[in-house]
Amino acid sequence: MSLAQEAVNESGRLVTIVLFSLMVAATLGITVWAGRNTRSATDFHSGGRGFSPLQNGLAIGSDYMSAASFLGIAGMIALFGYDGFLYSIGFLVAWLVALLLVAELLRNSGRYTMGDVLSYRMQQRPVRTAASVSTLVVSIFYLLAQMVGAGALIALLLGIQEGETFLGMDAATAKIVGIVVVGLLMTVYVTFGGMKGTTWVQIIKAIILMAGAALLTVLTLALYGFNLGALMSDAAAASGQEGFLEPGLRYGVEVAGDPLQTMWNKLDLISLGMALVLGTAGLPHILIRFYTVPDSQSARKSVNWGIGLIGVFYLMTLVLGFGAAALVGHEAIRAQDAAGNTAAPQLAQTVGEQIGGSMAGAVLLAIIASAAFAAILSTVAGLVIASSSSLAHDFYNSVLRGGKATGAEEVRVAKIAALCVGVVSILLAVFAQNLNVAFLVSLAFAMAASANLPTLLLSLFWKRFNTTGALAGIYGGLISAVGLVFFSPVVSGSETALFPGADFAWFPLPNPALVSVPISVLCAVVGTLMSKEQDSGKFMMLQVRALTGAGAEKAADH
Repeated sequence: MSLAQEAVNESGRLVTIVLFSLMVAATLGITVWAGRNTRSATDFHSGGRGFSPLQNGLAIGSDYMSAASFLGIAGMIALFGYDGFLYSIGFLVAWLVALLLVAELLRNSGRYTMGDVLSYRMQQRPVRTAASVSTLVVSIFYLLAQMVGAGALIALLLGIQEGETFLGMDAATAKIVGIVVVGLLMTVYVTFGGMKGTTWVQIIKAIILMAGAALLTVLTLALYGFNLGALMSDAAAASGQEGFLEPGLRYGVEVAGDPLQTMWNKLDLISLGMALVLGTAGLPHILIRFYTVPDSQSARKSVNWGIGLIGVFYLMTLVLGFGAAALVGHEAIRAQDAAGNTAAPQLAQTVGEQIGGSMAGAVLLAIIASAAFAAILSTVAGLVIASSSSLAHDFYNSVLRGGKATGAEEVRVAKIAALCVGVVSILLAVFAQNLNVAFLVSLAFAMAASANLPTLLLSLFWKRFNTTGALAGIYGGLISAVGLVFFSPVVSGSETALFPGADFAWFPLPNPALVSVPISVLCAVVGTLMSKEQDSGKFMMLQVRALTGAGAEKAADH
């Protein structure tokens, strides 16, 4: 490497470190400010319910436009073309379920968590315990994706190539350092800022991420004279894969002479679609966002804003993914990160170099990578506060203390829970760092679609539904989803598995939703019919509250 090139690399590292440090300092400043204005449990769990629909829509978009969206989906499109874009389509369509079936009803019916709605007409302790367990498991799986994305970025940001070190770190060590740094930061955000601090961090991050993605999209298209067709043609040619622009490269692959494997491949595509479309409305960190606005009308408007932002963003991931395939190349993407998680930052560096030389490439890489880090930090903060709020409000207060804990006690327990969730997530992410982050998120969606959504909808709409049915639905869906993933190619039996050296995979589908969602519904129905418990009066009260909002403010204040 020439002295000039080394100087450029060092300058790029300096720019990256400065931008990242400024972003962290700004978000920590917001957290400190919000912490000073967080005085009650309502402030900590739901930000005082004072956010406008636009502000909450930005925060919803921020929660959703995570490392999976910016890094994972761009990487999937870069490596698998048409099939990678299926994630964008599934993630966006899923919001129709959240808008039409969940947003307003949940805001009218609960206070802080999903457990508030599920337990309203049932026995408090067992249902809230189940809701807390489900929230924790789904959130940790989603957290893994964000932390893995952070680890993948660090080595690229610091310019650490194979066989090189920086500050004594090789690429593998840098990934672990990235995971630990993000884990510590997210714990600080939640512990000191609560929902108010987390929401403002998410609003700022949404603006930064949209601006960064828009800048890179425009610059990429500019290199092709804003001719998307030419870009996609170059991407297909550079991929070195037949059918890059057609379905079937990753999902629904037809295997000649093996009809059974062909069938499993097509079922896996259906399973992925079910997880993406049904999972959003069951994600704990999305559900609690509906409690941060004053009323149900604001919740609906928030979702509308969120859908608009997310839709534009996913259109940009199409350009980013195909741009990475065309300009960076399949081999270069795989060489930096086998799962493709660094495709978008690599594209930024390449585009910058083509437009203004090595220094411009380093600066654009720093900008885009900082935007990606902002995405990771705000999403993990949202996930941690969802987990800690559920543990403190549902489990500690309602189960252990019988609803007698004070607001100050709840907040204290939530902060301790945030620390514990952070530590567990860091440890698990170290082992999962070779998996694609969009794929990891799809597993979290499958668990949310299995454990949370069926039970939530049955609680809101089925008069006969009872405690036994709720417990059977939550635990049946959660255990089946987690169990099937454990015995799938995700954990063992493949080169990209969590434990590539082992092979105990007997379930052929990487995504379990096709089986686990029906199991959850069946368990909920059978459990309900096996129990004689029924409270028609409470169901009618829940219906009135969910549909009209009558009594919602009282529930929020007491």
